Amino acid sequence: MITVEVNYVKLELPERATLRDAILASNAPYKEGNSIGILKKSDTKQEENVTEYQIITTAGEFTIELFATDSPSKKRWIEKSNEYRDIPLRWSSRDAVAFGPFLSDIAPKREAGTYKEYEVLFAAGGGDPRNTHIIISKDRHSAEYGDPQEGAFGKVVSGKRVLDNLGKKDSIIEIKPVISWKQTGEHLLTTDLATPLENEEKVFTYLDVVMSPESPLGAEHFFALIRNGSFKVDMVSSSFISDHILHGELPAYENYEPRTRGTVFLRTVGYGAGKAFISTDDRTASILHSVIGHVDQGMELVKMAETGHKLLVRTTPPQIMLHGKSFPEAEEEMALYGVKLIREGDTNDEALIVAQDPDATIEILQEGTVRATGVDDSKIVSIELYDDDAPITLDFFRHAIGLQFRPVGVLPLIMMYENTYIFKAEKPAEKYKEILPENTPKTKVAAGEIGVTNQAAKRAGMVGVKTKEDDLFGPTGEKFISTNIIGRILDMEKLQHFKEGDKIYVIERNRE
Repeated sequence: MITVEVNYVKLELPERATLRDAILASNAPYKEGNSIGILKKSDTKQEENVTEYQIITTAGEFTIELFATDSPSKKRWIEKSNEYRDIPLRWSSRDAVAFGPFLSDIAPKREAGTYKEYEVLFAAGGGDPRNTHIIISKDRHSAEYGDPQEGAFGKVVSGKRVLDNLGKKDSIIEIKPVISWKQTGEHLLTTDLATPLENEEKVFTYLDVVMSPESPLGAEHFFALIRNGSFKVDMVSSSFISDHILHGELPAYENYEPRTRGTVFLRTVGYGAGKAFISTDDRTASILHSVIGHVDQGMELVKMAETGHKLLVRTTPPQIMLHGKSFPEAEEEMALYGVKLIREGDTNDEALIVAQDPDATIEILQEGTVRATGVDDSKIVSIELYDDDAPITLDFFRHAIGLQFRPVGVLPLIMMYENTYIFKAEKPAEKYKEILPENTPKTKVAAGEIGVTNQAAKRAGMVGVKTKEDDLFGPTGEKFISTNIIGRILDMEKLQHFKEGDKIYVIERNRE
């Protein structure tokens, strides 16, 4: 048998076991096509410049990183951390947790200090070194703990949720230095599940990103970016990896915060606006970049990332997206969050939801209530879009009608004549999105095909569909050269129920 670790959980497997065997045995999160990181066994001995330590508790594990500056507390931690075993949780509050007591040689100050999120420090209650504790801050706050003059010596960089799960009976079991994969230099990033595993290798299949409560709109941008579950690595630098799938979409600036390692942030203005980044090194706060979350698990996978690979992402909390669901389905889902759902519009059980207020997941959870608007199924049209044939036009189309961020889009019907329906999106995306000629008809347009007027004509951005085949004009009434075919309506019979001025709700059925 061999021992391997999958997402920090150890298990035993038969010799010659593969990556697929490990995933099945551990029930690890995995999606086909996403890359998996394997950290190879290394004979490298512990080095003096180790900066990360794994704290193993009865409630789970978390990792801290020591600050770069030298201090007596940091030196004490490096020298004594291997002795901090079986230390109980002394107390836990909204602001911090404390493990102890134990004897130390610290000289505490007798005044209040200000502490940042997830900082780690020593403190002597009552100024008595025999009453020393390890304090871990959970939120920014001020308190008098009896810590040394130099304050904190490190910060929690992964496993932060464990701090909220700690109870009175929990304790520190062991503290171990972490040798980073960069020190060993041996790792593999692969999509091949037939890859054989060796004893003591570590496997990482996904990232867990904790979304910042300060960035509700930025979180929705990130949810749209990973709507298929993956962060696509379009660029790798010495300090970040980035996904450019929403390049050009302008997210709101919400959160000015240092971009420490594991920080997820968005470019909000200028060149590169809309791109999402994950820090692999510490950087200062920026007025161009809004912080939206932090990687709580899987930073090893981020560090191994290579351009062109896709990384599986889970978020805390997951996105609340009620669009396209029935009211009973939505109410059952919201009950799990303790959120009250208020029905609006068509309130029948058979109606489908096309809007939610608040729209952002974080705001829904903060308010504890969401208003959902339902419409009859007859007002919802299913479409299939041709991504391979018209990618540029579909970028415009999804952006204009809202499909870039939601599974239900809106198309106002502005004109009907003979066998033609003409739509105009509420969002004037044609002013800043290209609609170059692509996938233009050659001999005829089939009934039900969706056309968009391209930039070869004055009415660029108009959307149309015909109920009958046409060999002269496109779905918007333009010449073939001015018409881009982007997809087709799957239930054409529903169009007969609409009149000019109505809003047609659109669901894309063939997208993951």
